[in-house]
Amino acid sequence: MINKIVAIQGNHPSKLNILTDTSIFLANEIQSKNYKIFYYEPKNLSIINSKIVAEGFFVKFDYTQKKKFKIIHKQKLDLMKCKFILIRQDPPFNQEYISTTYILDIIKKKVRIVNDPTSIRNVSEKFYSAKYLRYMPNTIFTQNINEIKKFFIINKKVILKPTHSYGGNDIHLLKKFNLNFVKKYLKKHDHVICQKFLPKINKGDKRVFLINGKVVGAISRMPKKGSFLSNMSKGATPAYTKLTNIEKRISKLVARNLKKKNIFFAGIDFIDQKLNGDINVTSPTGLKTYYDLTKINLAKTFWEELKA
Repeated sequence: MINKIVAIQGNHPSKLNILTDTSIFLANEIQSKNYKIFYYEPKNLSIINSKIVAEGFFVKFDYTQKKKFKIIHKQKLDLMKCKFILIRQDPPFNQEYISTTYILDIIKKKVRIVNDPTSIRNVSEKFYSAKYLRYMPNTIFTQNINEIKKFFIINKKVILKPTHSYGGNDIHLLKKFNLNFVKKYLKKHDHVICQKFLPKINKGDKRVFLINGKVVGAISRMPKKGSFLSNMSKGATPAYTKLTNIEKRISKLVARNLKKKNIFFAGIDFIDQKLNGDINVTSPTGLKTYYDLTKINLAKTFWEELKA
């Protein structure tokens, strides 16, 4: 019989905001069904003697305590003993990220892994959105400086985003074309997304939660004064929101397509009813915030859909 163990591959809990973090919200929910939580960081995943093992620790989460988590004991664990593994580390999509997906591929037919390691390797969080350009603001993917200059002349104000970053990091609003700045930016990031700036970001964006091919909820995130970044890690304020008919239609389309790609849990974002080009499949966030705003527990939905 498979042990009732959920392994989480993620950033150490001490580095997370316990009160808002989705990984911990998911862990806290499954604890109530008598599952044990084993936590490890990607760097501690190995293949040893034909086994997939991780050095980590069993941990207990408790929102009622001052210290929200307690390490029970450290251990090297054969991950075949788990019933579920959640891949929940922050991107960036780098060599370590890719290596962990190859390692976990070896056991994915024996242990349910969310999201599927092959799928998150193939569904690039930024490049996958190229399938949906008709639902997005004017967007190109390039590292050609002449293409960026032409795009800027047409669109006047342009957002530059790295293709393999996360959390609103290194996003730049180009109000005038600065050749030296763009050259340095490309040297650092290689291919980038260039996107027409949508001024209605000052009204907030919408994060939509997709679980098992279904649209299950959404929140709005209002950038702090003077910012165009709607990430809560950048100081944005969350609020409950409803989707327009256009947003519902696009969200359902993306949800169905991601399910076909074996993506169980994802988050997509809208600005002014347009997809912004981030298909969050590695570590989608916002479930705890959604619960705090609505008292609707999407962690419960998550585990029910997984039949935990």
